[in-house]
Amino acid sequence: MRTYMTNPSYAAWLRRFQWAIGLVLLAAALSAQAQQPAPAASGAPTVLVMGDSLSAAYGLSAEEGWVALTAARLGKEKPAWRMVNASISGETSAGGASRIVGELLRVKPKVVVIELGANDGLRGLPLPEMRRNLARMIGASRHVGARVLLVGMRIPPNYGPEYTQGFERIYTDLAKLFDVELLPFLLQPIAADRANFQNDNLHPVAAAQPKLRDHVWQALAPLLD
Repeated sequence: MRTYMTNPSYAAWLRRFQWAIGLVLLAAALSAQAQQPAPAASGAPTVLVMGDSLSAAYGLSAEEGWVALTAARLGKEKPAWRMVNASISGETSAGGASRIVGELLRVKPKVVVIELGANDGLRGLPLPEMRRNLARMIGASRHVGARVLLVGMRIPPNYGPEYTQGFERIYTDLAKLFDVELLPFLLQPIAADRANFQNDNLHPVAAAQPKLRDHVWQALAPLLD
């Protein structure tokens, strides 16, 4: 006899229920923290970037990273906007989920770029937890009226095809579920050339950052209109 826990329909319902509960808790946290004084906002519409070392310009000066380069392009093409980079090297989806409410209240963004998950995949962390964490970040951002750009990643096949394919599927599934913009693979324009990476073969060199800026801009620009 098939039990409820092994029934695919029940499992899908349970995942949606868990995400809904998570969003309710986040809404409560947002409401509670909103009662506390927050730093004055500049008034300019803001893009908030929540990422890991790939967005924190690891191994480079901050102004060489794709986020800073995007901010410079923003200043030229969309001068009313500003960009805030809240990325942290080594960040996992759990770290991002734990920080998202505070950053939303601090920055009050109109657009949130979520570039997380790579460290989850490299460490072999459970995929259901990564899915829930990213869902909470997207849900919290949508709750405050921000548009979301979800930036996907790919990982080496170290943990087998089931894990690797499941990892990539998280981004496409969440983008469809929440109806948000998806950039499937941040490193797409540079991944095939080893010369684009530092000695660790993980982090792009400065010369590759403009390609990442242009790649992200294609998905980001429509959200600024």
